[in-house]
Amino acid sequence: MRQKPDHPQEFRRAGLACALLLVTYFVIPVEPDSNTARIGVRLGLTLSMVGAVAWLVTSQVRRQLVAGPAREARSLAHLAIALVAGLLAFALADFVVARAAPAQFVDLETRIDALYFALTTLTTVGYGDVHAEGQLARGLVIVQMLFSIGVIATGVSLVVRQLTGRP
Repeated sequence: MRQKPDHPQEFRRAGLACALLLVTYFVIPVEPDSNTARIGVRLGLTLSMVGAVAWLVTSQVRRQLVAGPAREARSLAHLAIALVAGLLAFALADFVVARAAPAQFVDLETRIDALYFALTTLTTVGYGDVHAEGQLARGLVIVQMLFSIGVIATGVSLVVRQLTGRP
C-alpha cells in the first residue's frame, strides 16, 4: 500500500527553510567596497544567485505542472522556498546598490526598506515612497520586474492554484 505524503511536514520544512533564508538575508554582510575586483566578484555572485534562483523556480514550476498527487506537497514546498529566495535575492541586490550608491534609490536605507521595495515591486503595488532614481537602480528594477512577471508570477499562481484546489 502506498503511503500518503506528509503534507504538514513538507510545509513545516518549507516554512523553516524560508525562515532561515530570511535570517540569512538580515545577517549577510554587505559593506561598501572600493576595490573594483571585489565589486566585480560580488556582482558576479549576485547575478549567479539570481540566475540560480530563476533556474530553481523554473524547474519547480515545470515539476509542479507534471507532479502527481504523491509529489505535489514536496514540489509545492520547494516552489515556495524558491519564490522566497527570489524575493530575498532582489531585496539584497537593491540594498547593496543603495548602500554602494545612495543616490540610486530614494528612501531605501535599511534591509526592511529593501524587502519592502522588492515586495511592492513583485506585487506591482508600487506605493512610490521608495523608488529607483539612478540608471543602475532602474536597470536592476527592470530585471526584477521581468523576473517577477516571467518567473515569480507563474510560481505564485501555481502555489495559489494548488492551495485553493483549482485545476
